[in-house]
Amino acid sequence: MKKKYIHLVEQTFEFPQNRFSLDENFDLLFENINLKAIAKKYGTPLKITYLNKIGEQIEKSRMWFQNAINRAAFSGTYHYCYCTKSSHFKFVLEEVLSHGAHIETSSAFDMVLIENLRRSGKLNLDKKIICNGYKTAEYLNEIARFLELGYNNLVVVLDNKTELNRLKSLTRKPIKLGIRIASEEEPKFAFYTSRLGIGYKDILPYYKLAIEDDKQVSLQMLHFFINTGIHDTAYYWNELRKALNVYTSLAKVCSSVNDLNIGGGLPIPHSLKFNFEYAEMVNEIVLQIKTHCSDANIQHPDIYTEFGSFTVGESGLTLFKVLKQKQQNDRERWNLIDGSFMTTLPDTWAINKRFILFPLNAWDYEYERVLLGGLTCDSDDYYNSEQHTNAIYLPKLEKEDLYIGFFNTGAYQESLSGYGGIQHCLIPYPKHLLMRKLENGDLDIEVFREAQQSTEMLKTLGYD
Repeated sequence: MKKKYIHLVEQTFEFPQNRFSLDENFDLLFENINLKAIAKKYGTPLKITYLNKIGEQIEKSRMWFQNAINRAAFSGTYHYCYCTKSSHFKFVLEEVLSHGAHIETSSAFDMVLIENLRRSGKLNLDKKIICNGYKTAEYLNEIARFLELGYNNLVVVLDNKTELNRLKSLTRKPIKLGIRIASEEEPKFAFYTSRLGIGYKDILPYYKLAIEDDKQVSLQMLHFFINTGIHDTAYYWNELRKALNVYTSLAKVCSSVNDLNIGGGLPIPHSLKFNFEYAEMVNEIVLQIKTHCSDANIQHPDIYTEFGSFTVGESGLTLFKVLKQKQQNDRERWNLIDGSFMTTLPDTWAINKRFILFPLNAWDYEYERVLLGGLTCDSDDYYNSEQHTNAIYLPKLEKEDLYIGFFNTGAYQESLSGYGGIQHCLIPYPKHLLMRKLENGDLDIEVFREAQQSTEMLKTLGYD
């Protein structure tokens, strides 16, 4: 009988595939990199950022949109923006900027990061900066400061009708504007309309009242985004159609409007069964935009996207070692890891998010059904389902240590867990490696940060 873990995977998925394969010792290879060897050398728990993937994602999106533009004879151009809230780390922003992407911000602190990058020579005053989100007083002050410094491609996307006058009171510089649409949510949501943006029906009247005759400002962008992201559903196409109706109405009365921002939300894999037709989806989006604009007899817009998780999500890996197995009853076996799901991968606890999970070794061992438990004393610190139909199967613990890896963990987890701060039960944050394949094929590994030390926690808690 085929009882080994490798047999289970081969019966469930097409394997090897994409970034995953095995070596002759039945160790998992990720991008042809032996992760067990890295886990043993640097210790676990371990966070890894594979920097090459960031640029690959940017270039893939550009290829899909450019091919769609060519196919549809679309006259506008495509612009890739990175939404900083997905990961604010300097190494991420520098990698994004090295591929010529634009930046979307969400808060006053984002602006401080941008200015730091400019001073270090990584960004210039001509870079497109799209200031999104609700504008606090601090955020508006930073935007005004940027305008005074000469950031001439900064676009302020209005979230509500009061932000413009508040910004104008802080600067006399010309202001490029966008307006965010308050899209309607799916019926399953507890509310009908997004709290962000201005309602569909209010945008054109607001433009005529507050923007049309104001010489200091020019409206350039309409921003559209829905919480469920970009998917081939009737809901998505209906909301896009309504956004295009607003855009064409604006473009007929406002000659400066030429940018349509369709936001983020391009999905990434959560299983090896993931099957999203990226090129086909992009083709249809571009075709829909072209059709609406051509029917309305207006110029095709430049298309902007603000991909965050798509940019950085697949660059992240999180590795653990199984410390011990506990059998608590006749059916449930708990594999205890040397870390915590609640502190290291908070999305698994907060929104029941699933990641790709594989053992890093022992694929030639027999498999068993297990539950995974973290080290905190909280009953919610566990992970009990993944791609194998609501169950976890891992190799049986036998002669060697078992290492496991969670993949595509590069977006949001550090910011949601409070990187560098106090973690639940004072579980320290893992060591973090930056990993890059060089042009000659060599692997370059840099320790970005060592595991969190007790002295850091004591200082934060006021004990020093």
